[in-house]
Amino acid sequence: MQKEIKPESKESDELEVWSALIKIYELEHYPVPKPSPLEAIKFRIGQMGMSEAELSTILGARSRKSEILSGKRKLSLAMIRKLNEVLHIPAEVLIQAY
Repeated sequence: MQKEIKPESKESDELEVWSALIKIYELEHYPVPKPSPLEAIKFRIGQMGMSEAELSTILGARSRKSEILSGKRKLSLAMIRKLNEVLHIPAEVLIQAY
């Protein structure tokens, strides 16, 4: 991959084919599972440099945030929508059972 390959060349086309084949093989044989909703939330707030206190403003009350992050309370539809909108976590990840 360190090689200078000219676009639209035979080498470029071959590399594109190999890349597609490897991607298909990896998806079939080594699928990456989706993270749990709680893992996704914790990862995303860390990635965005947010504190858990700032998460309270998204989820509502501070106690609600603690209950959700500890797994004692489930996410409501309104929370899922807000997390999707503000943190850009895919809804398909947030609606999973946990």
